[in-house]
Amino acid sequence: MKNITVVLSFVFLSVLFIQCSSSKKENIEQSFNKPNILLINIDDMGWRDVGFMGSEYYETPNIDELAAGGMIFTNAYASASNCAPSRACMLSGQWSPRHGIYTVTNSDRGKSETRKIIPIPNNEYMPDDNLLIPEILKEAGYTTCHAGKWHLTDDPTQRGFDVNIGGSHAGNPGSYYPPYKRVPSLKAPSDDYYLTNLVMDKTLEFLNSVENAPFFLYYSPYAVHTPIQPVKNLLLKYENKPEWNGQNNAKYATMVENLDIQIGRMIDNLEESGKLENTFILFISDNGGLYRVTKQWPLRAGKGAYYEGGIREPMFVYWKGKVQAETKMEIPVTNLDFYPTILEVVGIKKPADKVLDGQSILPVLTGKGELNERPLFWHFPIYLEGGNAETQDQIFRTRPGSALRLGDWKLIQYFENNDIELYNLKDDIGENNNLAQSNPEKVKELLGILEKWRTETNAPVPTELNPDYQVN
Repeated sequence: MKNITVVLSFVFLSVLFIQCSSSKKENIEQSFNKPNILLINIDDMGWRDVGFMGSEYYETPNIDELAAGGMIFTNAYASASNCAPSRACMLSGQWSPRHGIYTVTNSDRGKSETRKIIPIPNNEYMPDDNLLIPEILKEAGYTTCHAGKWHLTDDPTQRGFDVNIGGSHAGNPGSYYPPYKRVPSLKAPSDDYYLTNLVMDKTLEFLNSVENAPFFLYYSPYAVHTPIQPVKNLLLKYENKPEWNGQNNAKYATMVENLDIQIGRMIDNLEESGKLENTFILFISDNGGLYRVTKQWPLRAGKGAYYEGGIREPMFVYWKGKVQAETKMEIPVTNLDFYPTILEVVGIKKPADKVLDGQSILPVLTGKGELNERPLFWHFPIYLEGGNAETQDQIFRTRPGSALRLGDWKLIQYFENNDIELYNLKDDIGENNNLAQSNPEKVKELLGILEKWRTETNAPVPTELNPDYQVN
């Protein structure tokens, strides 16, 4: 009897092992057919800083060629006007009030005596319970890699990435030349090896290593964020190149072109390996270009501001054979749409308890549907110093407030004095003519939508007066 029991147990375990092995093999085989996902998120690249968006100063032939092979979005937005909150929104798929990341470091930036109200405290780390894109893709069988700037936690491998190339909580590299001050995990092969090139070297190593599973690559180079350090062999060309539409920064231009060269290397690698055929590519920037570095005219202002120059981004989607080449879309979209789009591309159902604030743009990409008109929101209950002539505020790029775009209309509400700005972007893309006084009905309509959204998302509005404030 004992021997029979042992034999039966052995048979049961053998059958169970075979079933589990078959199930695992089936999951792996199914994952082979899933598309690779390449998310390219450039740092501080403005709406006009690439050729496919019209620049005649910056040279980006590789990016332009890839964009021409897909669909270009002319009204694409970041969900925040600076790095950390934009990335947090994109990778979580949620508006900033849901995760509490509104800016970089502290929210009370600038001198205290210039701040009328006390801003909402900033959350500097992505909450652990917020399910991110890499986490859900890794669970689905993807091999995942982060390359470049992370900025949301200390270690991206704790948030769904198998491989981390230079990512940490650092917002910029400190130096693009060795030693890379804030990227100590990457060691330069020579004394003058440019960081952007090294990140791509390591990225190509990752791509060459992936064979038995689809990959998710979040390519997020530190470029073209400050410090502005030129790529030396490209500098002379731009120093002798005439200005175009306010763009004349030769040092920055070399960083843009070099980034384009590195992306060209990546696309060549994917093409030569045959992986490009089955790779879904999203390209965007995390916020507008820094105003003192590059101009986005006719858009107003730049990084840190909630005028168009701070939040409108260069964007395209490439997917060979699925997205029609040489197409353009004027419908407003946001990087919040990436999460649900990737889920639909991969064929993953949204987890029941996961809130997603964007919507999939796959129907638009494949020509099988349209996007309904919807409001896009921004909430910034914080101060960010560094004003300029185009923000009409010499102290702050951002004062506490919220913004909304619906159709052609854009409304900005500031919390200090309840100042309202209203623009018709179809007639006034430069946001020069505030129509709030002449169109009170539209202000009332949009404010109602904005206030309802703040209630639904529990968006905090600062109201406490700052005792240090000094009236000018």
